Amino acid sequence: MIINTSKIVRPRTVNKTGLVRDQEETLYTCPNNCRSHMVLLYVTNTGAASTDIDVEWDRADGSHVHILGSKNISSSEFVQWSGSYIVLEPGDTIKFTPSGSNDPHVDVMCTVEETFIPVG
Repeated sequence: MIINTSKIVRPRTVNKTGLVRDQEETLYTCPNNCRSHMVLLYVTNTGAASTDIDVEWDRADGSHVHILGSKNISSSEFVQWSGSYIVLEPGDTIKFTPSGSNDPHVDVMCTVEETFIPVG
């Protein structure tokens, strides 16, 4: 869903694996020279046991929002967030933390559309 604009837009997908219980991982950081629309968030548990997952949007202004708050995901299950978007400002980050399982294996990916902000 690239928004019709005359500005330069770069679609980008990033992924990260969470293998350590209670260790926060940074999935994506919005670059200083753009705004990003996060259009897809996909979380899957490929571990042998159920795992809780917390996905958080940390704003550059110091506030934060839980996108998924301690969501329990059984082995081989997934959560997909799509159909709308979140506008990320420069310096905003998307982070996740697996918990509840001794040996988590959580794969998380997101797709963003980065719109570059002209200098000046």
